Amino acid sequence: MSDPLVSPPLLRKVDCIRLAVGDLDAAIAFYERLGHGLIWRRPTVAGLRLPESSTEIVLQTEQPGIEVDLLVDDTERAVERFVAAGGTLVSGPFEIEIGRCSVVSDPWQNTLVLLDMSRGPLPETRGQDEPGVGEGG
Repeated sequence: MSDPLVSPPLLRKVDCIRLAVGDLDAAIAFYERLGHGLIWRRPTVAGLRLPESSTEIVLQTEQPGIEVDLLVDDTERAVERFVAAGGTLVSGPFEIEIGRCSVVSDPWQNTLVLLDMSRGPLPETRGQDEPGVGEGG
């Protein structure tokens, strides 16, 4: 087992908390009433600001449940280290809009999403869908 004081921490920060919603427009309006401004939007997903953090609230209509996405420097290396420590690779690595992503499970069956931003963050769209992607909704 490696010494945790010698190895740098694997998980850099919480990138986002993904919340499943049935109606993206209604969910955006609800969270905006709570003071969370829209950063970016796609047809089935939108990112909202947490004022004291770079972590985002991501509202999405694609899959049920809550998901925690954790930022790592390099997804492939993070998976290797995670598995070597006793975790399990569930799926991935695979491409996402901002970089690479994998789903892993710790020895207690907690599912975590590890992602890197090798392609860079999404640009702010000020509430408009990305051109050419389609209408929100």
